[in-house]
Amino acid sequence: MAAVAAMSQPGEAANGPVRVLIVDDDALVRAGLTMILSGIADITVVGEAADGAEVPAAVATHRPDVVLMDIRMPRVDGLAATESLRRGAGAPEVIVLTTFDADEFVLRALRAGASGFLLKDTPPVEIVQAVRRVALGEATLSPTVTRQLIAHVAAPPGGRAARSDAVRLLGQLTEREREVALALGQGCSNAEISVELFMSVATVKAHVSRLLTKLELNNRVQVALLVHDAGLA
Repeated sequence: MAAVAAMSQPGEAANGPVRVLIVDDDALVRAGLTMILSGIADITVVGEAADGAEVPAAVATHRPDVVLMDIRMPRVDGLAATESLRRGAGAPEVIVLTTFDADEFVLRALRAGASGFLLKDTPPVEIVQAVRRVALGEATLSPTVTRQLIAHVAAPPGGRAARSDAVRLLGQLTEREREVALALGQGCSNAEISVELFMSVATVKAHVSRLLTKLELNNRVQVALLVHDAGLA
């Protein structure tokens, strides 16, 4: 299956190498990810956890920039762990790990604030690129995968109430911000939005940042899902 991480140049967190916490109940998966990432100069694996219940203490101890979070774990699953983690101030970014790209839990994790997901059979080089992208504040989902995810959602949770809330939130935007939001809802990259709306990539990035602030969302994938909830995608 195609991997979901887009290409990216090497990058480091503000204070040095990207600090990664690996959370998975399968020891072999943890060992494999640690082996892949430990050989990368600008990434450091700072810790591991075997269950979502261990995440709060592990994050407090190791202070990671990025958490690779398995979805299915026996006591506290990755969805609950992600929701709890992302509610906190200064929370690390989360990439959820899954076997199925159209998994219902993937969508719930993205709504909860995960920056994207990786399939467990993603090639090592693309896992590295995904970690780097998230550490730089970018989503790990390519436009194609974003479109597939949005198409997979049959109806927003909460039905009419969710749609009404989404329409209200999008109504706070300026006309230009709304155009950018709709483009995100179509899974467009910054470069594609730049061409479509006749603005520089830097201006697109500025609009996306303002969107996230106004809508109180974590990332562009959540904007895309909100646009879908409003019935505009």
